[in-house]
Amino acid sequence: MNESKFHTFTQSIQSIPLPERFTYPFHYTPHPLCVIAAEETQAYLKEQTEWREELQAGKMFGVLVVRTPAGAVGYLAAFSGNLAGKNVHHFFVPPIYDLLQPDGFFRQEEEQINEINTRIRTLQASPALEEARFELKNTIKIKDLTLRSAKTLLKEQKEARDLRRQSPLTEEEAALLIKESQRTKAAYKRTEKTMRSSVEKAQAKVNRLEREIEQLKQERKQRSATLQHKLFEQFRIMNARGEVKDLCELFAPTSQGAPPAGAGECAAPKLLQYAYQHQLEPIAMAEFWWGDSPKTEIRHHGYYYPACKGKCEPILNHMLQGLQVEENPLLADSHRETKLDILYEDDYLLVIDKPAGMLSVPGKGDVDSIYQRLRILYPEATGPIIVHRLDMATSGLLLAAKTKEVHQNLQAQFKNRTVQKRYIALLDGVVPQDEGEIRLPLCPDPLDRPRQIVSDEFGKPALTRFRVLERATGKTLIAFYPQTGRTHQLRVHAAHPLGLHCPILGDELYGRKAERLYLHAEYVAFTHPITSERIEIRAKVPFSQH
Repeated sequence: MNESKFHTFTQSIQSIPLPERFTYPFHYTPHPLCVIAAEETQAYLKEQTEWREELQAGKMFGVLVVRTPAGAVGYLAAFSGNLAGKNVHHFFVPPIYDLLQPDGFFRQEEEQINEINTRIRTLQASPALEEARFELKNTIKIKDLTLRSAKTLLKEQKEARDLRRQSPLTEEEAALLIKESQRTKAAYKRTEKTMRSSVEKAQAKVNRLEREIEQLKQERKQRSATLQHKLFEQFRIMNARGEVKDLCELFAPTSQGAPPAGAGECAAPKLLQYAYQHQLEPIAMAEFWWGDSPKTEIRHHGYYYPACKGKCEPILNHMLQGLQVEENPLLADSHRETKLDILYEDDYLLVIDKPAGMLSVPGKGDVDSIYQRLRILYPEATGPIIVHRLDMATSGLLLAAKTKEVHQNLQAQFKNRTVQKRYIALLDGVVPQDEGEIRLPLCPDPLDRPRQIVSDEFGKPALTRFRVLERATGKTLIAFYPQTGRTHQLRVHAAHPLGLHCPILGDELYGRKAERLYLHAEYVAFTHPITSERIEIRAKVPFSQH
Protein backbone atom coordinates (compact mmCIF):
# COMPACT_ATOMS: atom_id res chain seq x y z
CA MET A 1 0.00 0.00 0.00
CA ASN A 2 1.23 3.47 -0.82
CA GLU A 3 1.46 4.91 2.71
CA SER A 4 1.36 8.53 1.48
CA LYS A 5 -2.35 8.09 0.65
CA PHE A 6 -3.28 6.67 4.06
CA HIS A 7 -3.19 9.41 6.66
CA THR A 8 -3.16 8.78 10.38
CA PHE A 9 -5.04 11.30 12.51
CA THR A 10 -2.81 13.90 14.14
CA GLN A 11 -5.01 13.96 17.24
CA SER A 12 -6.21 11.15 19.47
CA ILE A 13 -9.43 9.52 18.28
CA GLN A 14 -9.64 6.74 20.88
CA SER A 15 -12.65 8.32 22.61
CA ILE A 16 -14.65 8.54 19.36
CA PRO A 17 -16.66 5.37 18.65
CA LEU A 18 -16.74 4.10 15.09
CA PRO A 19 -20.13 4.18 13.33
CA GLU A 20 -22.05 0.90 13.20
CA ARG A 21 -22.86 1.36 9.51
CA PHE A 22 -21.25 3.14 6.58
CA THR A 23 -22.50 6.60 5.54
CA TYR A 24 -25.58 6.80 3.33
CA PRO A 25 -23.92 9.20 0.85
CA PHE A 26 -27.00 11.05 -0.43
CA HIS A 27 -28.29 12.23 2.95
CA TYR A 28 -26.01 12.24 5.98
CA THR A 29 -24.60 14.01 9.02
CA PRO A 30 -20.78 13.94 8.91
CA HIS A 31 -19.37 11.53 11.48
CA PRO A 32 -16.98 13.18 14.01
CA LEU A 33 -14.06 11.27 12.49
CA CYS A 34 -14.97 12.62 9.04
CA VAL A 35 -15.08 16.13 10.48
CA ILE A 36 -11.56 15.71 11.90
CA ALA A 37 -10.32 14.22 8.61
CA ALA A 38 -11.88 17.12 6.68
CA GLU A 39 -10.31 19.69 9.00
CA GLU A 40 -6.87 18.10 8.54
CA THR A 41 -7.37 18.05 4.76
CA GLN A 42 -8.44 21.71 4.84
CA ALA A 43 -5.32 22.57 6.84
CA TYR A 44 -3.26 20.92 4.11
CA LEU A 45 -5.10 22.90 1.43
CA LYS A 46 -4.36 26.17 3.20
CA GLU A 47 -0.63 25.40 2.94
CA GLN A 48 -0.74 24.93 -0.86
CA THR A 49 -0.06 28.48 -1.99
CA GLU A 50 0.44 27.47 -5.65
CA TRP A 51 -3.18 26.29 -5.78
CA ARG A 52 -4.62 29.33 -4.06
CA GLU A 53 -6.25 30.87 -7.12
CA GLU A 54 -7.75 27.59 -8.35
CA LEU A 55 -8.99 26.65 -4.88
CA GLN A 56 -10.55 30.08 -4.48
CA ALA A 57 -12.64 29.37 -7.59
CA GLY A 58 -14.16 26.40 -5.75
CA LYS A 59 -13.81 22.61 -5.73
CA MET A 60 -15.38 19.60 -4.02
CA PHE A 61 -13.19 17.44 -1.79
CA GLY A 62 -13.92 14.21 0.05
CA VAL A 63 -12.57 12.20 2.96
CA LEU A 64 -13.01 8.51 3.70
CA VAL A 65 -12.28 7.10 7.14
CA VAL A 66 -10.80 3.62 6.73
CA ARG A 67 -9.37 0.77 8.78
CA THR A 68 -6.32 -1.23 7.72
CA PRO A 69 -6.18 -5.04 7.95
CA ALA A 70 -4.02 -4.52 11.07
CA GLY A 71 -6.80 -2.46 12.69
CA ALA A 72 -5.29 1.02 12.33
CA VAL A 73 -7.85 3.77 11.66
CA GLY A 74 -6.97 6.65 9.38
CA TYR A 75 -8.36 8.47 6.38
CA LEU A 76 -8.01 9.02 2.65
CA ALA A 77 -8.62 12.31 0.83
CA ALA A 78 -9.67 13.08 -2.74
CA PHE A 79 -10.74 15.92 -5.01
CA SER A 80 -13.34 15.94 -7.75
CA GLY A 81 -12.12 16.36 -11.33
CA ASN A 82 -8.51 17.46 -11.63
CA LEU A 83 -6.38 19.87 -9.65
CA ALA A 84 -3.73 22.18 -11.10
CA GLY A 85 -4.12 20.43 -14.45
CA LYS A 86 -3.25 17.03 -12.99
CA ASN A 87 -5.12 14.02 -11.62
CA VAL A 88 -2.31 12.81 -9.37
CA HIS A 89 -1.10 14.58 -6.20
CA HIS A 90 0.74 12.92 -3.34
CA PHE A 91 -1.73 13.79 -0.53
CA PHE A 92 -4.78 12.54 -2.46
CA VAL A 93 -5.81 9.18 -3.83
CA PRO A 94 -5.30 8.74 -7.58
CA PRO A 95 -8.15 8.76 -10.10
CA ILE A 96 -9.91 5.54 -11.03
CA TYR A 97 -8.51 6.11 -14.51
CA ASP A 98 -6.04 8.88 -15.28
CA LEU A 99 -7.27 10.31 -18.54
CA LEU A 100 -4.54 12.96 -18.38
CA GLN A 101 -1.60 10.52 -18.62
CA PRO A 102 0.57 11.79 -21.51
CA ASP A 103 0.96 8.47 -23.32
CA GLY A 104 -2.59 7.29 -22.76
CA PHE A 105 -5.07 6.76 -25.56
CA PHE A 106 -7.22 9.64 -24.32
CA ARG A 107 -4.49 12.24 -24.76
CA GLN A 108 -3.47 10.78 -28.12
CA GLU A 109 -7.02 10.75 -29.47
CA GLU A 110 -7.65 14.18 -27.94
CA GLU A 111 -4.71 15.49 -29.99
CA GLN A 112 -6.30 14.05 -33.14
CA ILE A 113 -9.63 15.74 -32.31
CA ASN A 114 -7.83 19.01 -31.56
CA GLU A 115 -6.09 18.74 -34.95
CA ILE A 116 -9.51 18.32 -36.60
CA ASN A 117 -10.76 21.38 -34.71
CA THR A 118 -7.79 23.37 -36.02
CA ARG A 119 -8.50 22.26 -39.61
CA ILE A 120 -12.18 23.19 -39.21
CA ARG A 121 -11.30 26.64 -37.90
CA THR A 122 -8.77 27.13 -40.71
CA LEU A 123 -11.27 26.16 -43.39
CA GLN A 124 -14.03 28.28 -41.83
CA ALA A 125 -11.74 31.32 -41.90
CA SER A 126 -10.25 30.65 -45.36
CA PRO A 127 -10.32 33.54 -47.92
CA ALA A 128 -11.64 31.12 -50.57
CA LEU A 129 -14.74 30.32 -48.50
CA GLU A 130 -15.25 33.94 -47.57
CA GLU A 131 -14.97 34.95 -51.25
CA ALA A 132 -17.35 32.15 -52.34
CA ARG A 133 -19.95 33.17 -49.77
CA PHE A 134 -19.61 36.83 -50.80
CA GLU A 135 -20.01 35.85 -54.45
CA LEU A 136 -23.11 33.76 -53.63
CA LYS A 137 -24.63 36.63 -51.67
CA ASN A 138 -24.03 39.07 -54.53
CA THR A 139 -25.33 36.63 -57.14
CA ILE A 140 -28.55 36.16 -55.18
CA LYS A 141 -28.86 39.92 -54.86
CA ILE A 142 -28.33 40.45 -58.62
CA LYS A 143 -30.82 37.66 -59.40
CA ASP A 144 -33.47 39.27 -57.21
CA LEU A 145 -32.93 42.73 -58.71
CA THR A 146 -32.87 41.40 -62.28
CA LEU A 147 -36.03 39.32 -61.90
CA ARG A 148 -37.81 42.14 -60.11
CA SER A 149 -37.03 44.49 -63.03
CA ALA A 150 -38.01 41.82 -65.55
CA LYS A 151 -41.33 41.24 -63.77
CA THR A 152 -42.02 44.98 -63.75
CA LEU A 153 -41.30 45.18 -67.49
CA LEU A 154 -43.46 42.13 -68.13
CA LYS A 155 -46.32 43.75 -66.25
CA GLU A 156 -45.96 47.06 -68.09
CA GLN A 157 -45.91 45.28 -71.46
CA LYS A 158 -49.03 43.33 -70.56
CA GLU A 159 -50.82 46.49 -69.46
CA ALA A 160 -49.88 48.13 -72.82
CA ARG A 161 -51.24 45.16 -74.78
CA ASP A 162 -54.43 45.16 -72.72
CA LEU A 163 -54.87 48.86 -73.51
CA ARG A 164 -54.41 48.23 -77.24
CA ARG A 165 -56.96 45.38 -77.10
CA GLN A 166 -59.56 47.87 -75.93
CA SER A 167 -59.53 49.32 -79.50
CA PRO A 168 -60.84 47.40 -82.53
CA LEU A 169 -58.07 45.12 -83.89
CA THR A 170 -57.67 43.20 -87.10
CA GLU A 171 -57.01 39.48 -86.91
CA GLU A 172 -53.39 40.11 -87.88
CA GLU A 173 -52.94 42.74 -85.12
CA ALA A 174 -54.52 40.43 -82.52
CA ALA A 175 -52.22 37.59 -83.59
CA LEU A 176 -49.19 39.88 -83.31
CA LEU A 177 -50.19 40.81 -79.73
CA ILE A 178 -50.44 37.11 -78.83
CA LYS A 179 -46.99 36.46 -80.31
CA GLU A 180 -45.60 39.47 -78.44
CA SER A 181 -47.03 38.11 -75.19
CA GLN A 182 -45.49 34.70 -75.81
CA ARG A 183 -42.16 36.27 -76.74
CA THR A 184 -41.94 38.45 -73.59
CA LYS A 185 -42.87 35.53 -71.32
CA ALA A 186 -40.25 33.34 -72.98
CA ALA A 187 -37.67 36.09 -72.55
CA TYR A 188 -38.52 36.31 -68.81
CA LYS A 189 -38.19 32.54 -68.41
CA ARG A 190 -34.77 32.62 -70.14
CA THR A 191 -33.67 35.38 -67.80
CA GLU A 192 -35.02 33.47 -64.79
CA LYS A 193 -33.20 30.30 -65.91
CA THR A 194 -29.94 32.19 -66.44
CA MET A 195 -30.16 33.82 -63.00
CA ARG A 196 -31.04 30.53 -61.30
CA SER A 197 -28.10 28.86 -62.99
CA SER A 198 -25.76 31.61 -61.77
CA VAL A 199 -26.97 31.13 -58.19
CA GLU A 200 -26.68 27.35 -58.41
CA LYS A 201 -23.08 27.64 -59.62
CA ALA A 202 -22.21 30.05 -56.81
CA GLN A 203 -24.00 27.81 -54.29
CA ALA A 204 -22.18 24.71 -55.59
CA LYS A 205 -18.86 26.48 -55.09
CA VAL A 206 -19.77 27.26 -51.47
CA ASN A 207 -21.06 23.71 -50.95
CA ARG A 208 -17.78 22.21 -52.18
CA LEU A 209 -15.83 24.24 -49.66
CA GLU A 210 -18.32 23.63 -46.82
CA ARG A 211 -18.58 19.90 -47.55
CA GLU A 212 -15.07 19.32 -46.27
CA ILE A 213 -15.91 21.24 -43.10
CA GLU A 214 -19.06 19.17 -42.56
CA GLN A 215 -17.14 15.93 -43.17
CA LEU A 216 -14.57 16.99 -40.58
CA LYS A 217 -17.36 17.83 -38.11
CA GLN A 218 -18.89 14.38 -38.63
CA GLU A 219 -15.50 12.77 -38.14
CA ARG A 220 -15.00 14.81 -34.97
CA LYS A 221 -18.41 13.79 -33.67
CA GLN A 222 -17.77 10.11 -34.34
CA ARG A 223 -14.28 10.21 -32.85
CA SER A 224 -15.57 12.03 -29.74
CA ALA A 225 -18.37 9.50 -29.20
CA THR A 226 -15.97 6.57 -29.68
CA LEU A 227 -13.42 8.17 -27.36
CA GLN A 228 -16.03 8.85 -24.69
CA HIS A 229 -17.31 5.28 -24.83
CA LYS A 230 -13.78 3.84 -24.73
CA LEU A 231 -12.93 6.15 -21.84
CA PHE A 232 -15.96 5.06 -19.82
CA GLU A 233 -14.95 1.43 -20.37
CA GLN A 234 -11.61 2.16 -18.66
CA PHE A 235 -13.40 3.08 -15.44
CA ARG A 236 -13.54 -0.42 -13.93
CA ILE A 237 -15.52 0.25 -10.78
CA MET A 238 -15.15 -2.12 -7.81
CA ASN A 239 -17.48 -2.80 -4.88
CA ALA A 240 -17.02 -4.36 -1.44
CA ARG A 241 -17.88 -7.79 -2.82
CA GLY A 242 -15.05 -7.62 -5.33
CA GLU A 243 -17.41 -7.25 -8.28
CA VAL A 244 -16.30 -5.01 -11.15
CA LYS A 245 -18.40 -3.10 -13.68
CA ASP A 246 -17.49 -0.31 -16.08
CA LEU A 247 -19.36 2.99 -16.31
CA CYS A 248 -21.24 1.96 -19.45
CA GLU A 249 -22.65 -1.07 -17.61
CA LEU A 250 -23.59 0.98 -14.55
CA PHE A 251 -25.47 3.67 -16.48
CA ALA A 252 -27.13 1.42 -19.07
CA PRO A 253 -30.21 0.72 -16.85
CA THR A 254 -30.70 4.41 -15.97
CA SER A 255 -33.00 6.86 -17.74
CA GLN A 256 -29.86 8.57 -19.09
CA GLY A 257 -28.71 5.34 -20.72
CA ALA A 258 -25.11 6.55 -20.90
CA PRO A 259 -22.72 8.11 -18.38
CA PRO A 260 -22.63 11.92 -18.31
CA ALA A 261 -19.35 13.75 -18.85
CA GLY A 262 -17.19 13.61 -15.73
CA ALA A 263 -18.79 10.44 -14.35
CA GLY A 264 -16.35 8.50 -12.16
CA GLU A 265 -14.19 11.57 -11.51
CA CYS A 266 -15.91 12.76 -8.32
CA ALA A 267 -14.23 12.39 -4.95
CA ALA A 268 -16.47 9.66 -3.49
CA PRO A 269 -15.87 6.99 -6.20
CA LYS A 270 -12.13 7.70 -6.14
CA LEU A 271 -12.00 7.16 -2.37
CA LEU A 272 -13.92 3.89 -2.36
CA GLN A 273 -12.00 2.52 -5.35
CA TYR A 274 -8.66 3.15 -3.66
CA ALA A 275 -9.87 1.60 -0.41
CA TYR A 276 -11.03 -1.59 -2.16
CA GLN A 277 -7.82 -1.84 -4.18
CA HIS A 278 -5.70 -1.62 -1.02
CA GLN A 279 -7.77 -3.80 1.32
CA LEU A 280 -8.88 -0.84 3.44
CA GLU A 281 -12.25 -1.14 5.15
CA PRO A 282 -14.50 1.93 4.51
CA ILE A 283 -15.85 3.28 7.80
CA ALA A 284 -17.44 6.68 7.02
CA MET A 285 -17.33 9.30 4.29
CA ALA A 286 -18.05 13.00 3.79
CA GLU A 287 -17.59 15.57 1.02
CA PHE A 288 -17.07 19.31 1.49
CA TRP A 289 -16.85 22.37 -0.75
CA TRP A 290 -13.77 24.58 -0.67
CA GLY A 291 -13.75 28.08 -2.21
CA ASP A 292 -16.27 30.35 -3.88
CA SER A 293 -19.71 29.16 -4.94
CA PRO A 294 -20.36 28.49 -8.64
CA LYS A 295 -22.66 30.95 -10.40
CA THR A 296 -25.53 28.49 -10.83
CA GLU A 297 -25.23 25.92 -8.05
CA ILE A 298 -25.14 26.84 -4.37
CA ARG A 299 -22.00 25.76 -2.56
CA HIS A 300 -20.73 27.35 0.65
CA HIS A 301 -17.09 27.31 1.67
CA GLY A 302 -16.39 24.53 4.17
CA TYR A 303 -19.93 23.10 4.11
CA TYR A 304 -20.60 19.38 3.73
CA TYR A 305 -22.70 18.14 0.82
CA PRO A 306 -24.30 14.84 -0.21
CA ALA A 307 -23.09 12.99 -3.27
CA CYS A 308 -24.66 14.14 -6.53
CA LYS A 309 -27.41 11.99 -8.04
CA GLY A 310 -26.83 12.33 -11.79
CA LYS A 311 -23.13 11.41 -11.87
CA CYS A 312 -22.65 9.40 -8.69
CA GLU A 313 -25.85 7.58 -7.74
CA PRO A 314 -25.51 4.64 -10.20
CA ILE A 315 -21.79 4.38 -9.35
CA LEU A 316 -22.18 4.49 -5.56
CA ASN A 317 -25.18 2.16 -5.57
CA HIS A 318 -22.81 -0.41 -7.08
CA MET A 319 -19.74 0.47 -4.99
CA LEU A 320 -21.61 0.19 -1.68
CA GLN A 321 -22.78 -3.36 -2.40
CA GLY A 322 -21.28 -5.55 0.32
CA LEU A 323 -21.11 -2.78 2.94
CA GLN A 324 -23.51 -2.31 5.81
CA VAL A 325 -24.90 1.11 4.87
CA GLU A 326 -27.12 3.43 6.91
CA GLU A 327 -30.77 3.58 5.86
CA ASN A 328 -31.92 6.52 3.80
CA PRO A 329 -33.32 8.84 6.49
CA LEU A 330 -35.83 10.24 4.00
CA LEU A 331 -37.53 6.84 4.00
CA ALA A 332 -37.94 6.84 7.76
CA ASP A 333 -41.69 6.84 8.51
CA SER A 334 -41.39 9.11 11.54
CA HIS A 335 -44.94 10.50 11.35
CA ARG A 336 -46.96 7.31 11.00
CA GLU A 337 -48.49 7.89 14.45
CA THR A 338 -48.63 11.69 14.26
CA LYS A 339 -52.14 13.10 14.39
CA LEU A 340 -52.98 15.68 11.74
CA ASP A 341 -53.37 19.19 13.11
CA ILE A 342 -56.37 20.60 11.19
CA LEU A 343 -56.66 24.37 11.77
CA TYR A 344 -59.69 25.00 9.55
CA GLU A 345 -62.36 22.78 8.05
CA ASP A 346 -65.77 23.04 6.42
CA ASP A 347 -67.74 21.00 3.90
CA TYR A 348 -65.50 22.10 1.02
CA LEU A 349 -61.90 22.44 2.18
CA LEU A 350 -59.51 22.22 5.07
CA VAL A 351 -56.19 23.76 6.15
CA ILE A 352 -53.59 21.55 7.83
CA ASP A 353 -50.52 22.46 9.87
CA LYS A 354 -48.08 19.98 8.29
CA PRO A 355 -45.28 18.79 10.57
CA ALA A 356 -41.68 19.04 9.39
CA GLY A 357 -40.45 15.75 7.96
CA MET A 358 -43.80 14.61 6.54
CA LEU A 359 -44.48 14.34 2.83
CA SER A 360 -47.27 16.37 1.23
CA VAL A 361 -47.86 13.68 -1.42
CA PRO A 362 -46.58 10.09 -1.71
CA GLY A 363 -42.92 9.69 -2.66
CA LYS A 364 -40.62 6.71 -2.95
CA GLY A 365 -41.19 3.85 -0.56
CA ASP A 366 -44.05 3.26 1.81
CA VAL A 367 -43.74 6.56 3.67
CA ASP A 368 -46.85 8.23 5.07
CA SER A 369 -48.05 11.51 3.53
CA ILE A 370 -50.74 14.14 4.05
CA TYR A 371 -52.43 12.97 0.86
CA GLN A 372 -52.70 9.36 2.07
CA ARG A 373 -54.08 10.49 5.42
CA LEU A 374 -56.74 12.65 3.78
CA ARG A 375 -57.77 9.86 1.43
CA ILE A 376 -58.48 7.74 4.49
CA LEU A 377 -60.22 10.53 6.41
CA TYR A 378 -62.32 11.69 3.44
CA PRO A 379 -62.97 8.67 1.18
CA GLU A 380 -65.78 10.53 -0.61
CA ALA A 381 -63.55 13.45 -1.63
CA THR A 382 -63.23 14.00 -5.38
CA GLY A 383 -60.28 15.37 -7.28
CA PRO A 384 -56.58 15.55 -6.32
CA ILE A 385 -57.28 16.88 -2.75
CA ILE A 386 -53.85 18.54 -2.17
CA VAL A 387 -53.97 22.05 -3.62
CA HIS A 388 -50.26 22.91 -3.31
CA ARG A 389 -47.18 21.32 -1.77
CA LEU A 390 -44.64 21.99 0.92
CA ASP A 391 -41.18 20.41 0.92
CA MET A 392 -40.95 17.38 3.19
CA ALA A 393 -38.66 19.30 5.57
CA THR A 394 -40.89 22.42 5.66
CA SER A 395 -43.66 22.74 8.22
CA GLY A 396 -46.80 24.83 8.14
CA LEU A 397 -50.04 25.55 6.34
CA LEU A 398 -51.23 23.26 3.58
CA LEU A 399 -54.56 23.65 1.74
CA ALA A 400 -56.67 20.65 0.77
CA ALA A 401 -59.95 20.49 -1.18
CA LYS A 402 -62.80 18.01 -0.76
CA THR A 403 -64.17 18.44 -4.28
CA LYS A 404 -62.66 18.71 -7.73
CA GLU A 405 -64.35 22.08 -8.32
CA VAL A 406 -62.98 23.60 -5.09
CA HIS A 407 -59.53 22.22 -5.94
CA GLN A 408 -59.63 23.88 -9.37
CA ASN A 409 -60.79 27.18 -7.89
CA LEU A 410 -58.02 27.27 -5.27
CA GLN A 411 -55.37 26.30 -7.79
CA ALA A 412 -56.57 29.12 -10.04
CA GLN A 413 -56.15 31.52 -7.10
CA PHE A 414 -52.56 30.34 -6.66
CA LYS A 415 -51.93 30.73 -10.40
CA ASN A 416 -53.43 34.23 -10.40
CA ARG A 417 -51.41 35.10 -7.29
CA THR A 418 -54.42 36.12 -5.24
CA VAL A 419 -53.40 33.74 -2.44
CA GLN A 420 -51.25 35.52 0.13
CA LYS A 421 -48.56 33.48 1.87
CA ARG A 422 -46.02 34.25 4.53
CA TYR A 423 -43.20 31.98 5.60
CA ILE A 424 -41.03 32.43 8.67
CA ALA A 425 -37.43 31.24 8.47
CA LEU A 426 -34.31 31.32 10.60
CA LEU A 427 -31.27 32.05 8.46
CA ASP A 428 -27.72 30.94 9.15
CA GLY A 429 -26.15 34.39 8.88
CA VAL A 430 -27.01 38.06 9.20
CA VAL A 431 -29.01 39.83 6.48
CA PRO A 432 -27.98 43.53 6.51
CA GLN A 433 -30.99 45.06 4.73
CA ASP A 434 -34.34 45.28 6.56
CA GLU A 435 -36.50 44.40 3.58
CA GLY A 436 -36.33 43.90 -0.16
CA GLU A 437 -36.95 41.42 -2.93
CA ILE A 438 -35.03 38.66 -4.71
CA ARG A 439 -35.39 37.88 -8.41
CA LEU A 440 -33.45 34.79 -9.44
CA PRO A 441 -34.77 32.47 -12.19
CA LEU A 442 -34.79 28.79 -11.16
CA CYS A 443 -34.73 25.40 -12.84
CA PRO A 444 -33.88 21.83 -11.78
CA ASP A 445 -30.25 20.71 -11.80
CA PRO A 446 -30.46 17.96 -14.45
CA LEU A 447 -27.61 16.02 -12.84
CA ASP A 448 -28.60 16.44 -9.21
CA ARG A 449 -32.35 16.46 -8.68
CA PRO A 450 -34.16 17.68 -6.62
CA ARG A 451 -31.56 20.42 -6.28
CA GLN A 452 -32.42 23.65 -8.13
CA ILE A 453 -30.02 26.03 -9.82
CA VAL A 454 -30.12 29.66 -10.89
CA SER A 455 -30.14 29.96 -14.68
CA ASP A 456 -30.84 33.02 -16.79
CA GLU A 457 -31.04 30.77 -19.85
CA PHE A 458 -33.30 27.95 -18.65
CA GLY A 459 -34.78 29.17 -15.37
CA LYS A 460 -38.36 30.28 -14.80
CA PRO A 461 -38.90 33.70 -13.18
CA ALA A 462 -39.01 33.56 -9.39
CA LEU A 463 -39.73 36.50 -7.08
CA THR A 464 -39.54 36.59 -3.28
CA ARG A 465 -40.15 39.59 -1.05
CA PHE A 466 -38.73 39.58 2.49
CA ARG A 467 -38.70 41.50 5.75
CA VAL A 468 -36.24 40.99 8.60
CA LEU A 469 -37.93 40.38 11.95
CA GLU A 470 -34.95 40.00 14.26
CA ARG A 471 -31.15 39.62 14.26
CA ALA A 472 -29.13 37.96 17.01
CA THR A 473 -26.16 35.63 17.54
CA GLY A 474 -25.26 35.42 13.87
CA LYS A 475 -28.79 34.43 12.84
CA THR A 476 -31.66 36.27 11.15
CA LEU A 477 -35.35 35.65 11.77
CA ILE A 478 -37.08 36.64 8.55
CA ALA A 479 -40.50 36.72 6.90
CA PHE A 480 -40.70 35.58 3.28
CA TYR A 481 -43.53 36.56 0.92
CA PRO A 482 -43.18 34.37 -2.20
CA GLN A 483 -44.78 35.92 -5.28
CA THR A 484 -44.14 32.81 -7.38
CA GLY A 485 -44.18 29.16 -6.42
CA ARG A 486 -41.03 27.54 -7.80
CA THR A 487 -39.56 24.40 -6.27
CA HIS A 488 -37.15 25.28 -3.41
CA GLN A 489 -37.64 28.97 -4.22
CA LEU A 490 -37.20 30.30 -0.68
CA ARG A 491 -34.32 27.95 0.06
CA VAL A 492 -32.37 28.96 -3.06
CA HIS A 493 -33.18 32.68 -2.78
CA ALA A 494 -31.95 32.63 0.81
CA ALA A 495 -28.75 30.68 0.16
CA HIS A 496 -27.56 31.90 -3.25
CA PRO A 497 -24.75 34.50 -3.29
CA LEU A 498 -26.91 36.70 -5.55
CA GLY A 499 -29.81 36.32 -3.10
CA LEU A 500 -29.42 36.80 0.64
CA HIS A 501 -26.31 34.57 0.82
CA CYS A 502 -27.60 33.21 4.13
CA PRO A 503 -28.98 29.65 3.85
CA ILE A 504 -31.95 28.63 5.94
CA LEU A 505 -30.71 26.91 9.08
CA GLY A 506 -30.93 23.15 8.68
CA ASP A 507 -31.06 23.21 4.88
CA GLU A 508 -29.06 20.13 3.90
CA LEU A 509 -29.19 20.84 0.17
CA TYR A 510 -28.10 24.47 0.18
CA GLY A 511 -26.66 25.02 3.66
CA ARG A 512 -25.86 23.03 6.80
CA LYS A 513 -27.81 20.32 8.55
CA ALA A 514 -29.49 21.04 11.90
CA GLU A 515 -32.19 19.29 13.93
CA ARG A 516 -34.73 20.48 11.34
CA LEU A 517 -35.19 22.85 8.41
CA TYR A 518 -36.09 26.18 10.01
CA LEU A 519 -38.76 27.12 7.49
CA HIS A 520 -42.45 27.37 8.36
CA ALA A 521 -45.49 28.33 6.26
CA GLU A 522 -47.01 30.58 8.93
CA TYR A 523 -49.83 32.47 7.18
CA VAL A 524 -52.19 31.99 4.26
CA ALA A 525 -55.11 34.08 3.00
CA PHE A 526 -57.45 33.08 0.17
CA THR A 527 -60.98 33.59 -1.10
CA HIS A 528 -63.39 30.81 -0.17
CA PRO A 529 -64.46 29.18 -3.47
CA ILE A 530 -68.09 28.81 -2.33
CA THR A 531 -68.84 31.67 0.08
CA SER A 532 -66.39 34.22 -1.46
CA GLU A 533 -65.35 35.06 2.11
CA ARG A 534 -61.70 36.04 2.60
CA ILE A 535 -60.18 33.35 4.82
CA GLU A 536 -57.02 34.03 6.86
CA ILE A 537 -55.22 31.25 8.75
CA ARG A 538 -52.11 31.40 10.93
CA ALA A 539 -50.02 28.55 12.28
CA LYS A 540 -47.81 29.04 15.31
CA VAL A 541 -44.12 29.09 14.44
CA PRO A 542 -42.51 26.02 16.05
CA PHE A 543 -39.13 27.69 16.49
CA SER A 544 -37.74 31.07 17.47
CA GLN A 545 -34.58 33.11 17.12
CA HIS A 546 -33.26 31.94 20.47
